[in-house]
Amino acid sequence: MLAVRGLHAYHGRAHILADVALEAGRGEVVALLGRNGAGKSTTLKSIMGLVRPAQGEIVLDGHRLDGLPSWRIARAGLGYVPEDRRIFTDLSVMENLDVGRRERADGRGWTPGRLFALFPNLGEVKERPAGKISGGEQQMLSIARTLMGNPSCILLDEPSEGLAPVIVDLLAAAIRELKSAGVSVVLSEQNLRFAAAVCDRAYVIEKGTIRFSGTMAELAANEAARAG
Repeated sequence: MLAVRGLHAYHGRAHILADVALEAGRGEVVALLGRNGAGKSTTLKSIMGLVRPAQGEIVLDGHRLDGLPSWRIARAGLGYVPEDRRIFTDLSVMENLDVGRRERADGRGWTPGRLFALFPNLGEVKERPAGKISGGEQQMLSIARTLMGNPSCILLDEPSEGLAPVIVDLLAAAIRELKSAGVSVVLSEQNLRFAAAVCDRAYVIEKGTIRFSGTMAELAANEAARAG
């Protein structure tokens, strides 16, 4: 599904990512774990084309994405939910979803009704301006709007950050539903408990380099990797 190999990225002369490699299979949920400043967000932005990689290969469904503009990467089937959400606060929840709409040729894609079943909270506030809903609902909306583009793989940047535990549990349930629907998920996280609840495998990044790759069970048994 998604394969990243030999990814390097710079900020000015600073070498931010060094030989990053990760994969996510169809319907697999993969965590990219690390401390603040480790390179998690830069990795996702580089995959999405928001940071131009200096070197490396990014492949989705057999198609090379590296070097393409972000809009073409999105059309190729890669969705991205940024850490700061970037919803349109003056538009209603429904209008935000319409902004993200991209129909599938077979007519079997995500619809508002299907998304309200995934995120019932949004269905209750669908006519409300997005700036007037809670932070947890805004996070759900950001994910739902991205799903309206019918991606085969979705990148989530720190989805649980700053949210109440009950909302984090709702997000975990939604991510498991995405997995069962065949959507691949790569999420950057610091919350190991949340990652353990939803992920099949994990990568640990430190100073722009992958220091660990393995299953969640292998990570749980590796104290040094968890400490990184």
